[in-house]
Amino acid sequence: MLWPNAVKAVMKTGPDREVISVYPYRSACPSSVWRSLITDAREELTFAGYTNYFLWLDHPNLATVLRKKARAGVAVRFLLGEPDSETTRRRETVEQTALTVSTRIRITLEHLERLGDTENIEARYSRHEGHISLSVFRFDDQMLVTPHLSNLVGHDSPMLHLRRLQDDGMFDRFASHAEALWKEGAPVRS
Repeated sequence: MLWPNAVKAVMKTGPDREVISVYPYRSACPSSVWRSLITDAREELTFAGYTNYFLWLDHPNLATVLRKKARAGVAVRFLLGEPDSETTRRRETVEQTALTVSTRIRITLEHLERLGDTENIEARYSRHEGHISLSVFRFDDQMLVTPHLSNLVGHDSPMLHLRRLQDDGMFDRFASHAEALWKEGAPVRS
């Protein structure tokens, strides 16, 4: 009886086995984790945060890294909220921060514009109101997920680091959510 309990205490065997780490705040996730996830991706980088602005501030030289990834055949996708949408305006009222949601989206749009028409880099506006409450950042078979809490900004919300280990596990459920948002989205550039 002791052996199975000892093994269970050390090894994850349930549905949480896809959870690598949990951070009480997105800002508590070390930039080295983000950097290694971005660097190690070989097929897909999906940044489905509503604003994604912090990426450009927290990761020097991100544009150069993304260009290299895209040229190597990695699909780089950004899913953003629409800066002038009603959803964005409502969120700004809730957050009441000087750096507004629409401004943070525009920061990302400015950086994406600087990337130009790099092949394999796409950006879409999310058309789904549910996007604002959940950010999904995918790096091949790993992802960082931030469920946004009430009136807190993204960096104050918790974050999960997941690795895909099973069909229809937590990873697949969040990946399906991001894919549905992507399919419903509208291109940033028409």
